[in-house]
Amino acid sequence: MDINFINIPVLSKNMVTYEDFVDLDYTPSSDEIVCEFLAKPYSKRAAGAIAAESSIGTWTELAREKRKDKLMAKVFAIDNSRVKIAYPQQLFEKGNIPQILSSIAGNVFGLKELKRLRLVNVEFPRAIARSFKGPAFGIRGIRKLTGVHDRPLVGTIIKPKLGLNSEEHAQVAYEAWAGGCDIVKDDENLSNQSFNKFDKRLELTLKAKRKAEKETGEFKVYMPNITAEYNEMLKRAKEVKRKKGEYIMIDVITSGFSAVQAIRNEDLGLVIHAHRAMHGAITRSKDYGVSMSVLARMLRLAGIDQLHTGTAVGKMSEDREEVLDNMHALTDEFHGIKKSMPVASGGMHPRLVPELFKITGKDIIIQAGGGIHGHPQGTRAGAKAMRDVVDAVTEKRTLVSAAARSPELKEALNRWTQ
Repeated sequence: MDINFINIPVLSKNMVTYEDFVDLDYTPSSDEIVCEFLAKPYSKRAAGAIAAESSIGTWTELAREKRKDKLMAKVFAIDNSRVKIAYPQQLFEKGNIPQILSSIAGNVFGLKELKRLRLVNVEFPRAIARSFKGPAFGIRGIRKLTGVHDRPLVGTIIKPKLGLNSEEHAQVAYEAWAGGCDIVKDDENLSNQSFNKFDKRLELTLKAKRKAEKETGEFKVYMPNITAEYNEMLKRAKEVKRKKGEYIMIDVITSGFSAVQAIRNEDLGLVIHAHRAMHGAITRSKDYGVSMSVLARMLRLAGIDQLHTGTAVGKMSEDREEVLDNMHALTDEFHGIKKSMPVASGGMHPRLVPELFKITGKDIIIQAGGGIHGHPQGTRAGAKAMRDVVDAVTEKRTLVSAAARSPELKEALNRWTQ
């Protein structure tokens, strides 16, 4: 039997190469996704390789076809190692972060053409952005819920990270709230261990929260960590709702964008606090990976209400510019998507608050773990010291004048001298 090859196209000389994905005279339209990469070594061919691999191209030359040409990503700017690429909106499925990331930050990181590649910025058109729900509460909703409008929110993380049983956890939380904290959250690696089961911890800590609210006359927040396999995570979120909690916490990088978005899409009426554990494996290098600001933008679309953005003054590696970029991704005007609340956490203590406040302003959650629990007089005194310094910077008072009014703050400043 003869094999009929009549339908197999013969390739002409009019082939598509990496260089064909570069058009430095092109002006992106408002309905395209625009990405900025840092590429090393950089060249017209290397830039074209990024655009090809992240859109319709491949490693070898392909025959031109008008239909495919319309879907080609276009490199429209090359400035030293910085490359800007515009992507037709039709390349992407709306409401699908994994598909978008699989395109713009997928196989491109394995290309031989490049020794280093970093995705530093993504601009979304309105139609893509509005295909996501975004935060249910955002900054305004959090301010309304907590009743705290004119100062940073004060939070802590239960320490030690692991080892406390449910009763001890609830007692530490109560001491923090009674001392002046607005927020207490689980640490990122506490979930449902044998020594501190989730359901019991939730029940006892919410009971301690209500006790603190009654005594202080202030609204208090408990953020239980629901991170788990998705079905279990949803079960835990619903249990928080049933027990009349208001917040949940998710380790968003390790759980994944799909899980975060699915929880948001349940519309449970719970504030979603996003912990970014593991982000440094992706974001820390200055010339490889994906910037934290890109992840922050994606997570805002997925629906988180709060996200750790770094401090620039604590123990984490990000500098002032990076922290501000991360905050901008959460709080800029973005096609009507609600603004998420930045969270400063990592090595925070009272002496660092004035400098942090100069960088971030008041729309921030200041979270201190060791900087509260490590106070010489214990958790309650540490919480009072942190609340006193936050009140002082909000009222534009100096550390010296604030410490004169607060023995707890004075001792904290002596404990942490720099």
